[in-house]
Amino acid sequence: MKAEILCVGTELLLGDIVNTNAAFIARELAAAGVPTYHQAVVGDNDGRLRACLDEAFTRADTVILTGGLGPTYDDMTKETVAAYFQREMVLDQPSLDRIVEFFAKRERPMTPNNRKQAMMPRGAVVFPNDNGTAPGLAVTDGERMAILLPGPPREMEPMFTGQVLPYLAARSGQTIRSRTIHIYGVGESAVEDMFRERMEHSSNPTLATYAKEGEVQLRVTALAGTEEQAYALTDPAVREITDILGDAVYGVDVGSLENALVQELRRRGLTAASAESCTGGWIAKRITDIPGASAVFGCGIVSYSDETKEKVLGVRPETLRTHGAVSAETAEEMAEGVRRISGADIGLSTTGVAGPEPSEGKPVGLVYLGVSTAKGTRVFELHLRRGYSTDRNLIRRDAASRAIYEALRICREL
Repeated sequence: MKAEILCVGTELLLGDIVNTNAAFIARELAAAGVPTYHQAVVGDNDGRLRACLDEAFTRADTVILTGGLGPTYDDMTKETVAAYFQREMVLDQPSLDRIVEFFAKRERPMTPNNRKQAMMPRGAVVFPNDNGTAPGLAVTDGERMAILLPGPPREMEPMFTGQVLPYLAARSGQTIRSRTIHIYGVGESAVEDMFRERMEHSSNPTLATYAKEGEVQLRVTALAGTEEQAYALTDPAVREITDILGDAVYGVDVGSLENALVQELRRRGLTAASAESCTGGWIAKRITDIPGASAVFGCGIVSYSDETKEKVLGVRPETLRTHGAVSAETAEEMAEGVRRISGADIGLSTTGVAGPEPSEGKPVGLVYLGVSTAKGTRVFELHLRRGYSTDRNLIRRDAASRAIYEALRICREL
């Protein structure tokens, strides 16, 4: 199988929307061992879309299209593809039922043009949309295949990984399964350098890197006749990589740092609490975004002022006078204070200079974080300014990530 990616939408050409869909699909196809050699963007125009399909099918047998499946008159991708494959449009009743239910649950009126989204080329395979109203679909004539997906990433991405990849695997008589190795504290270039030879020469399983916000992921993907066989192919590579990277791997298939922490706390019957200054509640927010976090996280305090640090957390006035709010000593007492008043097993704290200007004579990006347990309190000094950048949100995000990572690491030692 060879694939091409064709993103449809005049708004993409005008730069009104950043085209993240092509990058996502290309990464997923590469991890699944499907080569792609061309990508294109075309506006909402029937003639130009037909021309792009003609050209794409000279090089590939599968074209994956995103966008143009909405209810309005200029959403014409489906109709153009149907005409291209010489298929009449027919109503798909299950799709219409889902669209009706979508609006009913939200107590919103369904306008007549939404019915258009339930019209499908005859013989198409329909991919239900669990996150919106526009179903995806696949149309084939036996030699060529077009796969149409909704444009919004929050609808397209789960549809592609949850339905399209298994559909492609089933057509080939094989199963595709992936394992994701989550890495913190090692940059993408360093990870790629360590495993480049494996990535270049491995065919089954394949190995690919993905840069995420503040971390790197390695995706190990295998094709086999059954799910069990596919996972068996990935296991040796996962073990080898985790052995090489050690503590930099915070989990496999865990989703995120905060999810890994919540799951680890639950496994060990432990609880955590946070006291945040420069991160302004980002730690608590990320942890409580995880379902079930209430069982392990009972308290998050944003102690932005010195007065709150003193009166709520019990930071000593002489500590603040002598060392300042941005100091290892203050971070230590904040972590111990929130653990004491919450009764948690682990207390986290952050205090620092998020910028854009220095504070207390201390530079932007200087952050102290504390992790307190019954065994003692550890304080970490971070320098998070990136070159000349003083991006306040990046510093806060990176500080929160490091705090969650250290809490997870220390949790595993208890």
